[in-house]
Amino acid sequence: MEKGTISIDFVHEALWVARQRGLDIDALLAGSGLVPELLEMPQARVTPEQYGALWHALADAMNDEFFGMDAHPMRRGSFAILCHALIDCPTVGDAIERALGFFALVLDELSGQLRVSGGRAEVVLADRAAPGRLFAHGTLFVILYGLACWLGGRRLPLVEVSFCQACPPNVAEYRLVFGNTLRFGEPASALAFDARLLGLPVIRNAAAVRAFLRQAPANFLVKYRTQAGGVARIRGLLSERPLAEWPGFDDLAAELQTAPSTLRRRLAREGSSFQVIKDDLRRDMAIDLLCNSSRSVDDIGFALGFAEHSAFYRAFRRWTGASPAEYRGKASRLRGRAG
Repeated sequence: MEKGTISIDFVHEALWVARQRGLDIDALLAGSGLVPELLEMPQARVTPEQYGALWHALADAMNDEFFGMDAHPMRRGSFAILCHALIDCPTVGDAIERALGFFALVLDELSGQLRVSGGRAEVVLADRAAPGRLFAHGTLFVILYGLACWLGGRRLPLVEVSFCQACPPNVAEYRLVFGNTLRFGEPASALAFDARLLGLPVIRNAAAVRAFLRQAPANFLVKYRTQAGGVARIRGLLSERPLAEWPGFDDLAAELQTAPSTLRRRLAREGSSFQVIKDDLRRDMAIDLLCNSSRSVDDIGFALGFAEHSAFYRAFRRWTGASPAEYRGKASRLRGRAG
């Protein structure tokens, strides 16, 4: 579960233009394993597969793979054409340039440039008029960055990510996607990384594109999330082990070759703690098991280290605002009807 889950805030953001246009939101949710009740739960989270399915449902309903966030729609099938257009690029840098040229053709209000200065490369976005929504800039960054990582066959470490929009209330969710070196209220939205990465060869071919498209966008929405920072590193370490083998804090600090007090301060600077990391990971594991397995609630609670049903119930309600049984029922009701 290193991949994590996605906040219901991003579901609301994806649905925003569809609501403005009066589309049937319940119908859009139906094909993605989601039900309207989840939208009323401020702490709810969804799996990458559910969010990816919603992405497709919106693109189909609006004939726009950019969710209506630009005056000119990104017609259905545009993303597939873009992927095929990139695989004959010799390097990741060439692919980024070509992708930006593609978006300049299909979008009217948002464009981007690749700028290189010294050892720093930046993808810088520009709006034709007033700055667009933070979600629009973030979505374009996720697409470009996910494609660049996939084409190069590796995660590209980010140096810094800046947005021209104000810091949102759910800034912690943006940190999960883009890392802790995140700035808001800047002159322009920019995604910065080491310029040497532009020379990475593109390693994908037509067969790889077909496999990639079958799983997109769920396969890059969270797969290439940043691993920089203490929170991401610890989450990754815990994700690789059975819960019963998770180390205590002092043992973890020793494993990371740092003093416990130093590690505690680093996590505090990222707005987190060891307990929060463990709780978030167990929350994501619980959501995944409730949505994607037939194991009983008691069995799931026991597997996550809760000796009593009531303890799991209280923890899950604190995490999501619903009991485990309520969450499972709301998340799977439509799939049950379909079956």
